[in-house]
Amino acid sequence: MNKNFYSTRKSHAGRPKILASVFILLGLILSIGGAQLAMLGGSLYYVLAGIALLASGVLLWRGNGWGAYLYGVLTVLTTIWALAEVGFNGWALAPRVLPFLVLGLFLLRPGLRRSLRGREYKPLLRSPLTWLAMIGFVAIGIGVALREPYPTLPFPIAMVDPPAAANGDWAHYGRTSSGARFVPFDQINASNVSDLEVAWTYRTGVDGAFKATPLQIADSLYMCLAGNVVVSLDAATGQERWRFDPKVKDSRIGFTTTCRGVTFYRSPEPIGECAERILTATTDARLIAIDTKTGQRCSSFGTDGEVSLLAGMGDVKPGWYYVTSPPTIARNVAVLGGWVVDNVETQEPSGVIRGFNPIDGQLIWAWDMGRPDRTGPPGEGEHYTRGTPNAWSVFSADDNLGLVYIPTGNATPDYYGGHRSPEAERYASSVVALDVTNGSVRWSFQTTHHDLWDYDVPSQPVLVDIPLGNNSTAAAVVVPTKRGELFLLDRRSGKPLATVEEKAVPQTDVPEEWTSKTQPFSTGMPSFAGADFTEASMWGITPIDQMLCRIEFRKLRYEGPLTPPSLGGSIQYPGFAGGMNWGSVAIDEINSVMIVNSLHMANRVQLYPRADVTEKTKFGFGGGWQLGTPYAARTDPFLSPIFTPCQQPPYGEIALVDLRSKETIWRKPLGTANELGPLGLKSRLPIPMGVPYVGGSIVTRGGLVFMGGTMDRRLRAFDVRTGDVLWSDALPSSAQATPISYIAPGDQRQFVVITVPSTDALEVSHAAEPEANRNAGDTKAPVDSGGYVIAYALRR
Repeated sequence: MNKNFYSTRKSHAGRPKILASVFILLGLILSIGGAQLAMLGGSLYYVLAGIALLASGVLLWRGNGWGAYLYGVLTVLTTIWALAEVGFNGWALAPRVLPFLVLGLFLLRPGLRRSLRGREYKPLLRSPLTWLAMIGFVAIGIGVALREPYPTLPFPIAMVDPPAAANGDWAHYGRTSSGARFVPFDQINASNVSDLEVAWTYRTGVDGAFKATPLQIADSLYMCLAGNVVVSLDAATGQERWRFDPKVKDSRIGFTTTCRGVTFYRSPEPIGECAERILTATTDARLIAIDTKTGQRCSSFGTDGEVSLLAGMGDVKPGWYYVTSPPTIARNVAVLGGWVVDNVETQEPSGVIRGFNPIDGQLIWAWDMGRPDRTGPPGEGEHYTRGTPNAWSVFSADDNLGLVYIPTGNATPDYYGGHRSPEAERYASSVVALDVTNGSVRWSFQTTHHDLWDYDVPSQPVLVDIPLGNNSTAAAVVVPTKRGELFLLDRRSGKPLATVEEKAVPQTDVPEEWTSKTQPFSTGMPSFAGADFTEASMWGITPIDQMLCRIEFRKLRYEGPLTPPSLGGSIQYPGFAGGMNWGSVAIDEINSVMIVNSLHMANRVQLYPRADVTEKTKFGFGGGWQLGTPYAARTDPFLSPIFTPCQQPPYGEIALVDLRSKETIWRKPLGTANELGPLGLKSRLPIPMGVPYVGGSIVTRGGLVFMGGTMDRRLRAFDVRTGDVLWSDALPSSAQATPISYIAPGDQRQFVVITVPSTDALEVSHAAEPEANRNAGDTKAPVDSGGYVIAYALRR
């Protein structure tokens, strides 16, 4: 047989048709999509890469070895382009370079190389090109490893180290009414935190959202479960002492299983019953008082231990008004706001703020911004002003000043404001300091003018005294925002203690709408808003979904921060989840440093003219009908077609800010890629990424920061000086609350306690089992069901 014929037949039989088909398909996709991107004014890389990949595939199909060489050249040029576009950012390089490297490995198989060349070949390690490529990629790897995206400054030396507070109770949502979340104990510290282990676990027996931060009073823990069920546990063992079920009527609208916490109140004067009580506000709009000793209603409070929060509200549809955050006690007044359904219509229930007597439940005052001249309840046939901004989050208080600090939302609905009243415009998306004795406004500071982005202030304002030298301090309040801006104000007057500048922002092009010409930016404090988007900052797992994200970016309106909603669609960044959310910030009160958790996730927002809205119109996650306005709204996370973010990591960050110098000491990605991946799959890669999170942090006298709300389901202890992770432990699911820490009387061990829902879902029904399956009067938790309360302590 002819030897040349045999070689030709062997080469033909070894053609890499499957690999060539993959190259041709990918080349077609990149060429077509790249051409569309180029026509939109975007990068030419994708159309050129698509053409090269297509040509490589055709050559390989024909058994031509030049196809492999062309692919190699494409890989090298792609790497050079990627480095020029994003530098040594590993997460940004990965979708640009790694897919080409992985596919290229198939071209290095000995059999394939032999079939393409038709003869023996020189071993790869003898080729200078191989060594050049290896050296190049090792250099890139070193560059990625050494890349430091944020500078790190020296940790400030403590100015004073006072003894631990005499009262070690965690008696308020943020431990004290200031909301600092500072733990004055150092039994657990940087030198021994590696010995932390689970001391006890309690199962709630109630399914649903579990976002509660417990209270610790003496030897007891008090917390609310889903559906506003309240329990008392032994602080040292986790044994349940009593359980109170208010039997809420679940409308299943919004956050109806959410309860962020309860309120402890101790009467300053002797009273007949319930000298110490728990106040809880429910998702069917009731305020209830419970005896801390028995778990029974305080009968002298309101009617049979409860007060209706629907009084004076007018017509309220089920689920359109309720309370998810604990009341705040200031000068013996229980102050609370409420949650109002988002984006349905203009005339939704009032956002009134009310102060109640915590002993008998009588209304003391009501701040209705639509009728500021009256602080009592509405007259007969009247109601509190509808459609005004609400305040759903946690308040803080300064008893010495007699002020309670209210973080407000925007007037309903979120994404259109042409109808809003002057009062709503004045107090929306603000922090408002109310006189706790009568509910009058002492001062207010607005964080977003004419808010069209759902940038309500979700974080508890945090009170802190900042050393100024000469034995003086600044009485400050820190206001974290969804915008990622941190406003530092004088808590007596509301005047900025760090520079705030009004800057020009993009203007609306929507008929019948208007936008503020400028918006406040806290330029005197570090910003955690994230860098402005560019096409190059678009991301994806593969070059294809990254290209599609670039196309979408080019189609949507984006002109930087506070780009307004539009009829064609806009990018909102930060998105409506923040920036900062209800986890707020934590303050090391000894060293005057602040722990900041921040989220970097964008949304796509689009308005629809009323005439185009039908029953089939989809509003996404957070949009709505917006009845009473000319437009409905749709909002969605800005995701690729395979449900990965269109923006590159990190998504969650944790940082330390020096409140004296106003500088960021360190800033780190928060969490790993372990639980994330395309199409809802989990990568199982414990690589630092910075993942989405819910909840907040605490900081301790032992030099530790504890945080457990990340999507990778871990509770972590960070070194406050460096941001390094010193210890972590896997949780059953992602926590959605802030942990607490205390020393249990009698046991004398310091515990770290965190609540964890039974599922990673943000909100589900709270019904643990059918009512018929439970015995009448049975209040004990079923075994192995519901959420978790997990307590950690040092190994004995």
